[in-house]
Amino acid sequence: MTQIPSGSPRPTGRPARTWSLGETPWQQIPPVGGPRARVIIDNDFAGDPDDLYQLVHHLLSPSVDIRLVVASHLRGDDPFDSSGRSAQNAEAVARDVFSRMGLTSTDIIVAGSDDPLPDRSSPQPAPAVDAIIAEALRDDVSSPLFYVAGGGLTDIASAYLTDPRIAERLTLVWIGGGEHDGLAVPPPNPMPVEYNLLIDPVAGQVVFNDSTIPLWQVPRDVYRQCLVSDAELRVRVAGAGPLGRYLYDEVAYVCAMVASHLGGASETYALGDSPLVLLTALQSVFEPDPSSSRYVRRPTPALGEDGAYSDVAGARPMRVYTWVDTRLMFEDMYLKLAEFERWQAAPHAAPGEPEVLS
Repeated sequence: MTQIPSGSPRPTGRPARTWSLGETPWQQIPPVGGPRARVIIDNDFAGDPDDLYQLVHHLLSPSVDIRLVVASHLRGDDPFDSSGRSAQNAEAVARDVFSRMGLTSTDIIVAGSDDPLPDRSSPQPAPAVDAIIAEALRDDVSSPLFYVAGGGLTDIASAYLTDPRIAERLTLVWIGGGEHDGLAVPPPNPMPVEYNLLIDPVAGQVVFNDSTIPLWQVPRDVYRQCLVSDAELRVRVAGAGPLGRYLYDEVAYVCAMVASHLGGASETYALGDSPLVLLTALQSVFEPDPSSSRYVRRPTPALGEDGAYSDVAGARPMRVYTWVDTRLMFEDMYLKLAEFERWQAAPHAAPGEPEVLS
């Protein structure tokens, strides 16, 4: 579980340099042009710390304009956080991450519902739902909008139930759902229902069965491909200053907790939410698309209560990703962390003098 901030000062020996979204002061060579797409991030930040890596990586990616960070809930009996206020805890975690990064744009952080949908026709009201609808229905921008979800689908489903017009205005990229027949097989001793879908199976049914939302799915067999070694995390993440050490320590905390239950420590960890960055911020220059990853295009199936897929005649098409470019994804993350730390660690210049990054 991600450790929930207590309100005490950040455990770092130096104050973070401050910046706002739209700025990239850590880049010695400024980015060319502005963002190509808008992104709404939705994640259960009180749960598995892989979402912290995704959040930081997205925030350091200038090709996307982060419009909202939705702090969403876990299931009520989740061992990561069974407090009943996991969305509120997720919001506290997101704000803590912004503070650690010196990022002042905290107005984009909004809380989702603490509860799943009661049925397939009743939305759960939350500040996030209103914010999602407002961003999706903007008529003053033409850039594409991606809704990237690394947990359950409560808030995007609630937004759709409240105003179905959003389906025409965004693409949902979701980390979740089980394996598709003919594409992959489940892992040994799998959960009966895939973890992210189990957070709110009814919301999954709203999105898959009832909505017209364009969908790119990264199912369990693919997000499990996103393994990094402990050596990578020690050298390339923990070595990247206070922010990197925080990210490393959150994974180490979980690994220490589960080691006795899983027969010992592992030398790998799945940063399974990172494809959300790869598929949106790291698209190709020409004919923009996540062209280094692979997917199949198939009719969107219906989801059963058990998470199983069933064919639907005439259903809208969806992308099911079968392989993601982990080299591009993780190397980009490591280098951005290193660039960011170099800027954070550089001596402050005197007034009127340019900063020099070594």
